[in-house]
Amino acid sequence: MKANILSEIFTTVYNYVNSLSPAEIISTSLIILAAIVFVILERLFPYTKDQKILREGFFDDFAMYTIAQNYILSILIFGVIINFIDNSTGISRLQLFAKVPIWAQLIFFVVTHDLYIYWMHRWMHKNKWLWRLHEAHHSPKKVDWLSGSRSHPLEIILNQTIEFAPIILLGAPVEVIAYKGLISAVWGMYIHCNVDIKSGWLQKIINGPEMHRWHHSTGKGRNRNFATKFAFWDWMFGTAYLPETKADEYGLKTYFPAHYISQTLFVFRSFKKVKQKEN
Repeated sequence: MKANILSEIFTTVYNYVNSLSPAEIISTSLIILAAIVFVILERLFPYTKDQKILREGFFDDFAMYTIAQNYILSILIFGVIINFIDNSTGISRLQLFAKVPIWAQLIFFVVTHDLYIYWMHRWMHKNKWLWRLHEAHHSPKKVDWLSGSRSHPLEIILNQTIEFAPIILLGAPVEVIAYKGLISAVWGMYIHCNVDIKSGWLQKIINGPEMHRWHHSTGKGRNRNFATKFAFWDWMFGTAYLPETKADEYGLKTYFPAHYISQTLFVFRSFKKVKQKEN
């Protein structure tokens, strides 16, 4: 019985890897390598010095959010939602970006998506319905390279559909999809990592953990620093927050469940409470 299960798992993994393009294999390999590098850096140069690798919620963040949820949602987002939009509109057949160099496409999609995510992120903190959807991301009490993976599946479906649908519909090659995903994944690890980094003047341009960890604090900084990759959005729109002190604590001041299933279902109970307050 165990041998059959292991054989099926191996076959599934083999078939999945075998189906990947060279760009996707490179992207996936670099994401894994980046994770290893951040784990090492967090041990060598920790910002919060007593923080453990296997901190509270590590298993859920790694096994459920990073692996299981990402795998399932990628099938839904790419195989169902974006595929349906493409089949219904036929836009990708126009190959609108076919003659644009890959490097130019990457710059275009990274910058435009980051501007979208800044305003969407800001709206999620202002709108009580969207905040209930987003609060899972703020629930980790320890911020590290992995904690940024914690997001409600509905938020992932919304944001990743908006992130990747234009890339596919405009006819970008698979390399752009793979490398855009690589940039987003590695940057997500970077801005959440527990590494004592001093960016200096670059923090006015490129976002890093110095600013973003304040966004995960329970104090004033939680409603500031909405940028993901480019800090200049926050400085430009007046939401930058970078004091010289350290945050007292991270996470939420209100109750939030400890494990994946209860965390995923909790949003619907939260929606019910919001609706009751409105009535």
